[in-house]
Amino acid sequence: MSSSVETTIKELQSKIAAFDVNSQVEQIGVVEQISDGIATVSGLRSVAYGELVEFPDGQRGLVQNLSEHNIGVVVFGPFKNIKEGDKVTRVGEVLAVPVSNKMLGRVLNPLLQPIDEKGSITEEDRYPVEKIAPGVMEREPVNQPLQTGIKAIDTMVPIGRGQRELIIGDRQTGKTTVAIDTILNQHDQDVLCIYVAIGQKRSKVSRIVGELEKAGAMSYTTVVLAGASDGAAYQYLAPYSATALAEYFMDQKKDVLVIYDDLSKHAVAYREMSLLLRRPPGREAYPGDVFYLHSRLLERSARRNDESGGGSITSLPIIETQAGDISAYIPTNVISITDGQIYLQSGLFNKGVRPAIDVGNSVSRVGGAAQIKSMKKVAGKLRTQLAQYRELEAFSQFASDLDADTRSQLDRGARLTQLLIQPPYAPVQTGVQAILVWAANQGYVDSLSVPEVTHWEKTISEYLVSNHPELLQKVEAGWSDELIVEVKNVIDDYMATYKTTEK
Repeated sequence: MSSSVETTIKELQSKIAAFDVNSQVEQIGVVEQISDGIATVSGLRSVAYGELVEFPDGQRGLVQNLSEHNIGVVVFGPFKNIKEGDKVTRVGEVLAVPVSNKMLGRVLNPLLQPIDEKGSITEEDRYPVEKIAPGVMEREPVNQPLQTGIKAIDTMVPIGRGQRELIIGDRQTGKTTVAIDTILNQHDQDVLCIYVAIGQKRSKVSRIVGELEKAGAMSYTTVVLAGASDGAAYQYLAPYSATALAEYFMDQKKDVLVIYDDLSKHAVAYREMSLLLRRPPGREAYPGDVFYLHSRLLERSARRNDESGGGSITSLPIIETQAGDISAYIPTNVISITDGQIYLQSGLFNKGVRPAIDVGNSVSRVGGAAQIKSMKKVAGKLRTQLAQYRELEAFSQFASDLDADTRSQLDRGARLTQLLIQPPYAPVQTGVQAILVWAANQGYVDSLSVPEVTHWEKTISEYLVSNHPELLQKVEAGWSDELIVEVKNVIDDYMATYKTTEK
């Protein structure tokens, strides 16, 4: 054998030895149609619902429709570069978002990517946006209060950690203000907060972030924004991504508060997506699974027992009603999913009663279990008193002569209503709330005119915080006959000074 042949054989052998068979199988489909962020794709017969696919420009989409001949894909982000005939590749994984503790203090898009120009965030893990809610055996009873700092809520419609409490009312009745006040009150409560803005104007969200930064609340808050100018897909995804981040915090045994502002716009975005996906419309053109849309989201809020990892997620979904109609389709759906509702009434709001909570239609199904002992004792009858006052007030407009008992009840109700009025972004300490309600029930405000109650409430609150912080700690820790005597002595001392000052 000649040397040239041997050389050739050796070269071939070395090439064969170095040859690396690295085959890669890809499942590829073709875009049949693209319109309004919805792509119809053929050829991906084995793809599953909820899987991700990728387009040539790097954009990803979520499979939301499965039919015999094609699939419906919701595109995240801009879709102008996608055209008919483009290849679509199956990614082989469900949608998951990056999560990190460094997301606190940041403003993120629905894919949990920063949009606040404060730099990138290194992900610590990835969590699926859709997850099965904790089962009954994993849950702990809701009996630990989540203080809102809002007198009317903490006294009459208490919220517990792990609860789902709906905030419902017409447009511009103070729903977002209630939610933001609740976030502001968590500064010393060891609760992390997530505010989800769905379909909101960016200018409004910017103002909210400004208020949170001014109060120092952004250090424990994350804002997830799907603005009014973003597509339906982003608005649909935002609350699920935020809940995935909340679950990441909960897995670290932390308590988390999530505000969904608001789920009415979320339902509208889902209706838009569903109609573009050619799903059959039902009542008010919503698809048949619109109840499941919100139930599988809100059911993930829970207080887990220690054996299941501990931690809790408390959710405050917001729903906007039309002309006070709480019996409409989406409001009734969410009311049936949640553990109670805080109903804000336009009439009360226009009268200056703010927060404009209608005690007759507001309820917490957790109730006193989510209140500290002192609040449960002093505020037990407050809700009934105010409900009766509202009825008597309406009746008294048509009555010329009122007996002394009715007049006394009306006078007390007017002063209690005035006592519960609260300016925005000014949460009140729990111990102060309990003492104020006790004092009002004991008749300390009966001699004051109704407008004067506001001044009295402000000055006595400042007096208690400045001069008796140890008393407030005792009130927040418990309630006893000895403590009642101590509270009475402090209020008597203050009233003597107050009268001298005012007179």
